[in-house]
Amino acid sequence: MTFRLAYPEVLVLLLPVAGWLIWALRRKPAAITYSMTSVMSRLAGRTGWLAGRIPMVIRVGCLVLLVLAAARPQMYNVSREIKSPGVDIMLCLDASGSMQALDFTLDDKPASRLAAVKKVVGDFIKKRETDRIGLVVFGTQAFTQSPLTLDKGLLIDLVKRMEIGMAGDKTAIGSAIAIGGKRLKDLKAKSKILILLTDGRQTAGSLTPEEAAEAAQALGIKIYTIGVGGTGPAPFPVQTPFGTQLIRQPVDMDEETLTKVAEIGHGEYFRAADTKRLQEIYDIIDRQEKTEATVKEFFHFRELYPWFLLPALLLLMAEIILRTTLLRTIP
Repeated sequence: MTFRLAYPEVLVLLLPVAGWLIWALRRKPAAITYSMTSVMSRLAGRTGWLAGRIPMVIRVGCLVLLVLAAARPQMYNVSREIKSPGVDIMLCLDASGSMQALDFTLDDKPASRLAAVKKVVGDFIKKRETDRIGLVVFGTQAFTQSPLTLDKGLLIDLVKRMEIGMAGDKTAIGSAIAIGGKRLKDLKAKSKILILLTDGRQTAGSLTPEEAAEAAQALGIKIYTIGVGGTGPAPFPVQTPFGTQLIRQPVDMDEETLTKVAEIGHGEYFRAADTKRLQEIYDIIDRQEKTEATVKEFFHFRELYPWFLLPALLLLMAEIILRTTLLRTIP
């Protein structure tokens, strides 16, 4: 819920109220001169002066509350109705052992490939507000971490929880494509996209990447492939008797297969050698697969002016009663 004033310009009326208050405090009260009453005035003291100002203070409070009521204070919330043809996107992310290579950076500090992927993919998910997105994690095995969903908060949290080796240390690219395609096949959407990210080649699973890509393409699924990692040996953290050491090891990325899979899926292959390029790739895919959404907003208001109007009326009644009883003045 959010607070607002429907007519904030009405608050300018508080200025003449303040001016009237200053004038009323400075002016002398109306009076009739009687002989010898100056001596009696000393007996009244300061208390009588303050009591005489109570009705005026009550009137000022009444006027302020009336101005606030006229400004129409409101509490409101907004509901949105989103109409979009929609794009269904399945993210297939490699979590095999080779994704721990420290050849990427985050905030100018060395980071593993998986850490960089998690950051970039999280940003990509945030941009796709109106699309359903799912997540497949693969290594030796491939499994659905999240079915297609509009709950971006849940999906981003699942991406953040990904860990090296959570699906095994090998790479089952064909299985990942097959599971992603299975999740997309029976759904009605404007378009169906599968984005496969890996840093190696097929080393596990009985289904080849090409076979899985052909099956997905037959279901109308467009496939983008992303290869992550540099061209030379990459630094890997290795536990030794002297602690963790960085040892450079070659990583065998099968760019030929990834390119072929993208061609079969009528998509595109990208190579990301660093974090900046990885971000650019997901930005390119985001622009290429953009959807136009129609958003309708509905505002629900709760009027608060009675909370100001009723006290104002009570103050007005209190002033009238005090002026005619306890604080009655003569004349």
